Amino acid sequence: MLVELNQTNPQPREINRIVQSLERGGIIVYPTDTTYAIGCDIENRKAAQKIKAIKQIPKEKLLSLICPDLQTVSQYGYLGNQAYKLMKHCLPGAYTFILKATKLVPKVMMTKRKTIGVRIPDNVIAQSIVEALGRPMVTASVRISGEEIMSDPEEIFNSLGHQLDYVIDAGMLYPDPSSVIDLCEEPPVIIREGKGDISFIAEA
Repeated sequence: MLVELNQTNPQPREINRIVQSLERGGIIVYPTDTTYAIGCDIENRKAAQKIKAIKQIPKEKLLSLICPDLQTVSQYGYLGNQAYKLMKHCLPGAYTFILKATKLVPKVMMTKRKTIGVRIPDNVIAQSIVEALGRPMVTASVRISGEEIMSDPEEIFNSLGHQLDYVIDAGMLYPDPSSVIDLCEEPPVIIREGKGDISFIAEA
């Protein structure tokens, strides 16, 4: 289903329907502050495996979590004092932080290093969904292996809609990947410089 949501004040009724779909194992495409992403409820491992199948990515490929707040992040990733301060400084925002995963993270989502990527995007729709869900979503960019990230919700729906429960239309969203920062060790390691400003890393 293709559904259009208000980007600054998403309709609560539609958010509730989307969340109910996630709770039933549904897979959705939704906007973030960097690109359109594909997501599912963290408690549904079959849905997470289906996302990997849709994206045609290897089993060892890292998936990330969309979290509503740092308290939730701390339940799924180990946060030291420095990591907490860095994340508090720049979230919500266009960053993916790599943390050592806790036992709450399903194995299907972890790398051999037992790490997990976490995000708190600066996007009202994404935040509204995870807040209503009450726990993280498993997430990845809407890109089939070897192809470019898709930015048009209608194109996403026409291409992948038969494998999805909802595609949220928030208009064209041109990809601008997040900055990726590994916080598993000190000092932090910049894996990818993207949309999020990383100048604060040198100052930390």
